[in-house]
Amino acid sequence: MQDNATEVTAAGIARLAGVGRAAVSNWRRRHTDFPRPVGGTEASPSFALAEVEDWLREHGKLAEVPLREQVWQQIAGHPDGPVTALVHAGCLLLLLHDRPARWLRISDTPDDRLAGALGEALEDLLAARLGGPPAAGTPDGGTPDGGIPEGHHGPAAPAVPAVSAPAPEALRVSLPLLRGTAELAAEQGTRQTFEFLFGRHLDANPRQYHLTPADLAALMADLAGPARTLLDPACGTGALPRAADRPGPGAPERTLYVQDAAPDLTALTALRLALHTRATVRAAAGDTLRADAFPGLRADAVLCHPPFNERNWGHDELAYDPRWEYGFPARTESELAWVQHALARLRDGGTAVLLMPPAAASRRSGRRVRADLLRRGALRAVVALPTGAAPPYNLPLHLWVLRRPGQPPAQPELLLADAGRFAGEGRGGPDWRALREAVLDAWRGFDRTGHLDERPGLARSLPVIDLLDDDVDLAPARHLPPPAAGGGTARLAELRDRLGETLRLTTGLTPAPAAPAGRAPRLTLTTVGELARGGALLMRTGTSGGRARVPVLTDHDVLAGTGPSGTLPESDDEPVLIEAGDVVVPVLGGGSVTRVADPATAGAALGRNLVLLRPDPAALDPWFLAGFLRGTANNRRASSYASTATRLDVRRLRLPRLPLDAQRRYGEHFRALDEFERTLRLAGRLGEQLVRGMYDGLTDGTVVPD
Repeated sequence: MQDNATEVTAAGIARLAGVGRAAVSNWRRRHTDFPRPVGGTEASPSFALAEVEDWLREHGKLAEVPLREQVWQQIAGHPDGPVTALVHAGCLLLLLHDRPARWLRISDTPDDRLAGALGEALEDLLAARLGGPPAAGTPDGGTPDGGIPEGHHGPAAPAVPAVSAPAPEALRVSLPLLRGTAELAAEQGTRQTFEFLFGRHLDANPRQYHLTPADLAALMADLAGPARTLLDPACGTGALPRAADRPGPGAPERTLYVQDAAPDLTALTALRLALHTRATVRAAAGDTLRADAFPGLRADAVLCHPPFNERNWGHDELAYDPRWEYGFPARTESELAWVQHALARLRDGGTAVLLMPPAAASRRSGRRVRADLLRRGALRAVVALPTGAAPPYNLPLHLWVLRRPGQPPAQPELLLADAGRFAGEGRGGPDWRALREAVLDAWRGFDRTGHLDERPGLARSLPVIDLLDDDVDLAPARHLPPPAAGGGTARLAELRDRLGETLRLTTGLTPAPAAPAGRAPRLTLTTVGELARGGALLMRTGTSGGRARVPVLTDHDVLAGTGPSGTLPESDDEPVLIEAGDVVVPVLGGGSVTRVADPATAGAALGRNLVLLRPDPAALDPWFLAGFLRGTANNRRASSYASTATRLDVRRLRLPRLPLDAQRRYGEHFRALDEFERTLRLAGRLGEQLVRGMYDGLTDGTVVPD
C-alpha cells in the first residue's frame, strides 16, 4: 500500500522495525546499502518509505506493523502534507459510510482510472452531504423553518465551502493511502477509523488546536435544549455540534451549520460531523466576524467556544455592522462581539450558550453592552465553572446563556450560578456528573418561572435592576450568598476530627531514637554509575514527549508527593513508563528527594528533569537505594551549579555495598520514614483547610465565637 512519494523519519523507521532510534543510526553507519535521505534536514533527514520497507524486509528487520500504524505513516509522510492526506482519507471514509456499494464498484478499477472514478463519486457525495454555504436570498438560510427572512439583503459572505471534491491528479498520489484506509475501515469501521486518524493528528499538533472537553460540550448542549437548526460559528474540532446532535426516535431532521477561520480544520470537522450524524451539515471556512457565511440564518440554537482576548477581530472595519444591536463592542471586548453575532443568528426565542473568560463579566470596557443585554432580557444566565473545566485550565471560565427576546419580560431577572464547589483534585477535572445535575436543575427551574430562590453558595436569580450599577459586574461569586451555616460548621467539625486523627497517627509513626552507633563501621561505597554499568540497576531519563496516552509523573509531583498530573505532548520520542519499585529522582533544584513508585504510579510516563533507577531485585532493595540517595552530604557531592539552578548528577550519588538482608533492614527504616513524611504532609493540608474555613466562617457569620 506504499508509494515512493511517501517519506518517513528515523523515528518512523524505528517504529516500523520495533527498535530504538539509536539502532537506526547504527544501520545508517554500518550498512552502505541503507536508503539515502530524500528530504528533511541534516539533523532530521527523511527517507522514501517504500525504499526503507524494502531494505528492512531484505535484512529481516521489518516488524509486524499493525495496519492502523501503516495508514498513519502514510498520512504523516504524505507529499502534500498530513492535512491533505486526512481530508482525502475522510472523503473516502464518508463514501464507504454513505455509499459502500459505489466504492465496491470502482475499487477494482486500475489506478490509472480509479482516481477519475473516485473523484466523480466524491463530487456527487459531497454535494449531497456537505453542500456549500448559503448565500443571502437562498432557501438555505434560516427562519424557524430554515428559510431566509423576507426582505433580508445582507452582503454575500466571502466564505468558501469547507470540503471540495479532490481533483483526480491529487487523488492519484493518495491511492495507496486510500486503499489502506479502506482495509482499515473494514476492520474497525468508518467512524472509528477517522477518529483514530484525526486523534493522532491532534496529538501530533497539541499547540495548534484548542479543544472543548466532551463533558463541557454536553453541558452546553443541554443548556441550549433541542434544536432543529444549530450554528457553531467557531467550530474548531466540532465538539459542540457533535454533543448537540442526539436525535431520538421520531426526531425531526436536523441541520448543523459550522464555520471556522482555519480552512484545514473546518474541512476535517465537516467530514467528522458527516460521519457521526445523519443531520444535514453545512460547513464553511472563513473569519466569522468579518466574513459571515450564513448572514441570513435564524437558528434554533447557537453553541460557541470563541477565541479569547482577540484584539484584531475587525473592530475598525465593522463599526456599522447591523449585528451590534446591544452596542458597539470595544476593541478589547472581542467576546462581546461573538455574543452579539450569536444573538443575531438566532430566531426569536432561540437560545445561545457561549464559553466566556471570567473577565468578560466585569471589565469596565464592556459594561454598556452588558447593561443593554440585561435591560432587553437577552442575557439569561451566567454560570461560573470550576477551574480545570476547559483550557486555559487555570481560570474559572463562565458560561453565558442568552435568548433572543421576542417580547422582553416586564421585570427580567438574571440567573447567577457558581459551580466552583465541584472542582476536582489536581488535573483530574471537575466532578462533571454532580456539576451537570446542579447547573441544569438550577437553569430549568429558572427557565420555567423566570425566578430562582436562593440556593446558598450555588445559585440565585436577581432582578436586573439590582445589577445595573456603574460596573454592571455579573461575576456570580460577587452576588451569591455564603454556604448554609449547618453545612459550613459540619464541614469544619469533620476537618477538625480528621486533623486530630492524623496528628495522633503521626505520633505513632514518629521513629524511635536509635541507639548510639559508637564508632561507625567503615563501609565500602559505590556509585549509581558503577551499579548501572554492572547491571545492578537500569538508569533512564525522562522525555518531553512521546506517543503513549498516559499520565505523566512530573518533578513537581515528586516534590509535592502527589500522583501523576502531567500530560505527554505527541512526539517521536519513546516515553519511559514507570514500574512499581522504580526509584525516581529529580535532578533540578538541589533538593534531596526520592520516590519509590507504588502500584498507583506504575504505568505513568516519566517526565522531564527526572531520572528513573530500576534496581535488580536480586541485587538491590529499592527502599535502601532511595533512602541513601537522600543523604544531604551525598547530594552536595553530586551537585553542580549553573547560573540559575542546581543540577544533580545522579551517576555520582553514592551508597554502601551491603548484602541484601542488610539492605532490607535499612529499607524498613527508610519506608517508615517515608510513611511518616506523607502523614505529616496530610496533616499540613488538613490544618490549612481548617484554618481557612475558620477564618471564612467567622468573617461571613456562619461560625460565631460562642
